[in-house]
Amino acid sequence: MIKILKHQAEFLKSNAPSTGLVAGFGSGKSIVATLKSIEKLKSNPGITVGYYLPTHSLIKSIAFKNFNHYFNEMGISYNLNGSDFKYTTPIGNVILRSLTRLDLIIGYETAYAVIDEADVLTMENAKAGYKAVVARNRQKMPDDSYNSVDMVSTPEGFKFLYEYYVKEASDRRKLIKANTLDNPFLPKSYIENLYDTYSEKELKAYMAGEFVNLTAGTVYSDYDYEVNTTDRVVQENDTLHIGMDFNITNMAAVIHVIEDNIPYAVGEACGVYDTFQMIRLFKDKYPNHNIIIYPDASGNSRNTSGESDHNLLRQAGFKVFAPKKNPNVKDRITTANMMFRKGYKVNSNQCPEYSQALMQLGYKNGEPDKGSGLDHVTDAGTYFIYFTYKQRNAKVLIWLR
Repeated sequence: MIKILKHQAEFLKSNAPSTGLVAGFGSGKSIVATLKSIEKLKSNPGITVGYYLPTHSLIKSIAFKNFNHYFNEMGISYNLNGSDFKYTTPIGNVILRSLTRLDLIIGYETAYAVIDEADVLTMENAKAGYKAVVARNRQKMPDDSYNSVDMVSTPEGFKFLYEYYVKEASDRRKLIKANTLDNPFLPKSYIENLYDTYSEKELKAYMAGEFVNLTAGTVYSDYDYEVNTTDRVVQENDTLHIGMDFNITNMAAVIHVIEDNIPYAVGEACGVYDTFQMIRLFKDKYPNHNIIIYPDASGNSRNTSGESDHNLLRQAGFKVFAPKKNPNVKDRITTANMMFRKGYKVNSNQCPEYSQALMQLGYKNGEPDKGSGLDHVTDAGTYFIYFTYKQRNAKVLIWLR
């Protein structure tokens, strides 16, 4: 009898069009992917299963070993054609392919597919590979069930699995997360060696199965997705405090409310074309709210309409806290991180771009990486934080004028 863990059982039983298992080292991801592939053959005799890994060497070292073992364990006869990367059995076939050789993902059809270690690939290669896998997965299931494409992997930062199962979550996609410690069969020394080898951040990914930025030190390092989360939304009598960043055709704003002196990010507007469009958006979405805007100081310059962006916001009826210059970048970041430690909350459902950028924005040459495109929305959100929680006295003087 094959012993399986709770998260493995959940993965095996899932009939979602796409089920993802994101878990730490030693949690049995590849094993359960193999077991589900075999179960699909047993319950739908005659079908072909597609099993995918990033490279041919991983197919040989992981997939061949697992399929050989469990076919033997279950008493299923098989023939492995090592050059064609194909198993033939009395109950169906398994085709194995490398996601770095898309030219070989042709000329066959599958009814079920699983991608193992999907996050090892770059985002670009993972997306291209996934599309190729989906295109092959069109063999009709005997029971008319879904032609599922599942994925298992250790998380490698905010890459394809994060985008697919978290950022673009839907009812058709199921995400299961598991910790290395969920596997009681691992040697104690293995766990101890992980603690000795990896940093705290790496352990969150490689042991706890969490999505964390592994490529560089993050700018907003005190933002913790789990700790700094809220379900707070805009309510009828809220005063809205909106941080705003001006960029040609790519404006960003983050909407906040304050409750018991704690800021809550409860909405966002990203990729807005210009100030006129931003004004219309706020008036349409928040027609009866008192709105205070904390904009980028660059908006004090005249634009092509002859008015400054700050004046356009005032003429629209909004209060504008308009500093003569932007805060020092380091001071703004330090203030934001301090507020995250003090309880600053973000509704990631209402602010998905802001939440993602806070987790991902890294440094480049000692400065926040502007080439990432993640800085616009974080600048917007933290302008408000800085001018509210760092410079209260300056703010009072503005309102007294």
